Amino acid sequence: MSVRVRKRNGAWWVFICYHGQRRAKKVGTREAAERVKREIEARLALGDFDILAAKKSVTFSEYAKRWFREHAEIHCKPSTVASYRQLLRLYIAPEFEASRIDEISRDRVKAFLARLVSAGKLSRNTLRLILCTMRVIFNHAIDDGLIGLNPAARLGRFTKTERPKFQAVALTRVEAQTLLDAAKEICPDFHPLFLRALRAGLRRGEVVALKWGDIQFGESEEDTNRYILVQRNYAEGRFTTPKSRKSRRVDLSRELRRVLLALRDKRLLETFLSGKGGIADDLVFPSKAGTVLDPANLIHYHFLPAIEKAALRRIRFHDLRHTFGSLLIQQGASLTYVKEQMGHSTIQVTVDTYGHLIPGADIAWVDKLDSETSQQLSATQVQPEESTSDEESLEVIEKNGGSPGTRTPNPLIKSQLLYH
Repeated sequence: MSVRVRKRNGAWWVFICYHGQRRAKKVGTREAAERVKREIEARLALGDFDILAAKKSVTFSEYAKRWFREHAEIHCKPSTVASYRQLLRLYIAPEFEASRIDEISRDRVKAFLARLVSAGKLSRNTLRLILCTMRVIFNHAIDDGLIGLNPAARLGRFTKTERPKFQAVALTRVEAQTLLDAAKEICPDFHPLFLRALRAGLRRGEVVALKWGDIQFGESEEDTNRYILVQRNYAEGRFTTPKSRKSRRVDLSRELRRVLLALRDKRLLETFLSGKGGIADDLVFPSKAGTVLDPANLIHYHFLPAIEKAALRRIRFHDLRHTFGSLLIQQGASLTYVKEQMGHSTIQVTVDTYGHLIPGADIAWVDKLDSETSQQLSATQVQPEESTSDEESLEVIEKNGGSPGTRTPNPLIKSQLLYH
């Protein structure tokens, strides 16, 4: 009989060898593994051999259903669960659903990714998400003791594709105003909603989930204490937290404040006339039935017609958020400020997503190099018409900003300036 504790790939395992039968069990820490080892030795000494009984292997499809039920639906956001299900149904399940989870090898996963890449139909991001879905399912299978290693680990380099990487699309300031004018003409009730998307950068689910009690108007337009508290999202038919799982404050622009104040006064009047108390818990943009506005209806019946009326290219509603971030950067806002306003998890996300949206913003820095070097010095310096005192020479240099001028100080003064 042999029961040993070993560390493998950063995890502690208990390996059992008894009369030709071998089993392995992953345990969290070394102390826990040593304790499990002693318990196993005691049970085997007493003739309890149930621990050696072979576990029934399950298929990948069976385990994926169990993983959704016991983990994803409990710990993940509804939108994330929906994404996992779609990727599993469209790409992963057709390949692995009938296979035993402990028989899926690393080479097979690599071959699967290679076929997806060679087909050339999927973007790099979609391939990355497919691999991520597989990796997280296999990790939980390891925790459950069904497999020893993750066959989908460290395979990110195999998701490279020739398809260009998706880049966010943003409207220019003129295009954004054209869209707002079109919305005011064909769907005036939704003009404030589009303005809020452009001036606050809220996600679609955050826009429809906003309540009047989330808005801090301030005492006046000059009061800087005006903002929107983004603390909920609406996805897959229910309210949840924002994408980052934490609330954020988005500054309220003067124009957006004026528009929302006018809308608030109108809603307050309607509420008081109907005999209700207040609107703090009411949605800012409800449906006609008073329920949460269906994002799909918002896009189909209001946003796309406004885009067509404005004669703009076909964009997504989410691109209004990209426009907000892009215009902030073009106005000179710091990346840290943009990150906080948009609720990004890291500043790297801000750079990767919006850095390319300002193709001409940096050229001014290059032009400044020309302005500093455009004046070429003559091979023979111009000599002063008459001698000047040291004080006069200093005055001339300061007037010329320290650059060569019509007068040149004597060498002694120049040496003193260099080492001052």
